[in-house]
Amino acid sequence: MLRENLIMLRSVNGYSQEEIAEKIGISRQAYAKWESGATIPDIEKCMKLAEVYGVTIDGLVKTEKVDGVRTLPPAPKGKNIWGSVTMNERGQLVIPKAAREHFAFGAGQRFIVVSDDNEGIALVPAEMFEEKIKMLSDIASDRTDDIIS
Repeated sequence: MLRENLIMLRSVNGYSQEEIAEKIGISRQAYAKWESGATIPDIEKCMKLAEVYGVTIDGLVKTEKVDGVRTLPPAPKGKNIWGSVTMNERGQLVIPKAAREHFAFGAGQRFIVVSDDNEGIALVPAEMFEEKIKMLSDIASDRTDDIIS
């Protein structure tokens, strides 16, 4: 798992083994051994690797697969990859259990569906969305009041 992630992260970020080795203070040969699986880094080196690649240590050592086939790169800190879902014939999706638990989503909870034509769709809890809209409305109202005064 770790070795695959190291190879993938280095490739995705466009680094050579020598560049990564230099960034974390080791030899290129030592890094190459991590990628080959011959050795593994200690926890301090894992912390440095995670920092360089912008991922968590957990993300660095775990492997996520889509449909049990393709290995995904570790997600950046604060981002998550929950797996894939398939839309049923009625147009319904089931949010993965780990995601529901992480965000404390419950039955009957309302969501606002937002999208970007180039990026896809996202679900935002309705209460959070409505709170942000109200805040923007209040700011706009305050500015209008300042202009009128």
